[in-house]
Amino acid sequence: MPCVALATGGIEPGLAGLASGLVNTARQSGGVLGLAALTAVAAATSSPAHDAPALDRVVHGYAIALITAAGPPFSWLCSHYKPLAERMSRMTHTVLDDLLNSLTAKALAGQVPHRKEMLGLLATEDDDILDVVAAGSRVRRTYFGMRVKLNHLVNMKSGLCPEDCHYCSQRLGSDAEIMKYSWITANEAARNARHAIAAGAKRVCLVASGRGPGERDIDRVADTIAAIKDAAPAVEVCVCLGLLKAGQADRLREAGAHAYNHNLNTSAENYADICSTHTFDDRVQTVAAAQRAGLSPCSGAIFGMGESDADIVSVALALRELDPDSVPINFLIPFQGTPLGGHWELTPQRCLRILALFRFVFPDVEVRLAGGREIHLRGLQPLALHLANSMFLGDYLTSEGQSGDQDRTMIADAGFVIEGIAEQTLPDARHDLVTIRRRGAGTDQPANT
Repeated sequence: MPCVALATGGIEPGLAGLASGLVNTARQSGGVLGLAALTAVAAATSSPAHDAPALDRVVHGYAIALITAAGPPFSWLCSHYKPLAERMSRMTHTVLDDLLNSLTAKALAGQVPHRKEMLGLLATEDDDILDVVAAGSRVRRTYFGMRVKLNHLVNMKSGLCPEDCHYCSQRLGSDAEIMKYSWITANEAARNARHAIAAGAKRVCLVASGRGPGERDIDRVADTIAAIKDAAPAVEVCVCLGLLKAGQADRLREAGAHAYNHNLNTSAENYADICSTHTFDDRVQTVAAAQRAGLSPCSGAIFGMGESDADIVSVALALRELDPDSVPINFLIPFQGTPLGGHWELTPQRCLRILALFRFVFPDVEVRLAGGREIHLRGLQPLALHLANSMFLGDYLTSEGQSGDQDRTMIADAGFVIEGIAEQTLPDARHDLVTIRRRGAGTDQPANT
């Protein structure tokens, strides 16, 4: 067990041996005998003659083992042995501080956290959520200040999807009572976009249900982009149409699209549990194709579908490999009539821990507070703005969202400001990653070999 070496360092051999025995006892007996032994050791070693810091390491290391093995009985022990409870509380906060300091330092240095650190963050207690948010907020403020970017969804084609994504109200076989309609006109989509832009939206996201677009669909979207850009040339237009075929990403870029969204949604290991009609790799390939075509990659995930902490960490690391410019964080909206209609497993605190994890993994990337924030974060939505620097304004694809007035008031009351359409979202470091080649083959300048 990792805590054995940590706890016994510098401890007299007899005590270290006894402590090691506690771990084995806790493992073998379900913790009952181990708890009794720990009580005896804690009482016997509480005199000033013993090395208190060293004993703290013993108590801390083996209490971790006992918590794992015993669960509720450990709480009973702490309540009946006050010095142990106080010492454990002090040391737990020291461990938490070390974890958050490490995550913050790595984020500010552009380093990827260790997997065990990410798992440790997700396992923190609800009582520590303000510490977690404060650490993530420091990273957020470093790269994005107090700005909040607003985005708006325009659902151009609703329902009637042949895919069977379990989380989706538009899926094949869904009985959810959503609006279902075929393609709306370019003018109608542009009209919705103009209202959102006037309300503060900097990015408009054009979305259509389906496995992927046909060539006529690309034409429709191109016409819509033109109509939007005619009225607001500086607005960002993101497109989300499903899996792309060869050449379609290039056509969207040529039509004036700024970004393409295609979420990974969950880990590769968990993907088959939420969809059978396409694969995790299909999604990865579409994001990569959009990026190669010069579109800004937008890809995130959905949480609350029964995924484990390991799944959350895995999808975060998979997304990091894709190097997206924006990462939408969705929390499952459990529609009745879908396979996940009964999944209400998220708490506001867990949502905040997930957002903090993604801020640490994507320190200088647009982390977007997306679908489900109202129903899962509820009154803690303002805290989420200390982690996410972007959010959707208005309604979602098939469900209603908080009103624009409520969102703008929330942003102002929390001390944030709405990012202007002319302001740069990502820090300079990300805008300078690509340098156009002007030497070597095809030029009269030598290559940099």
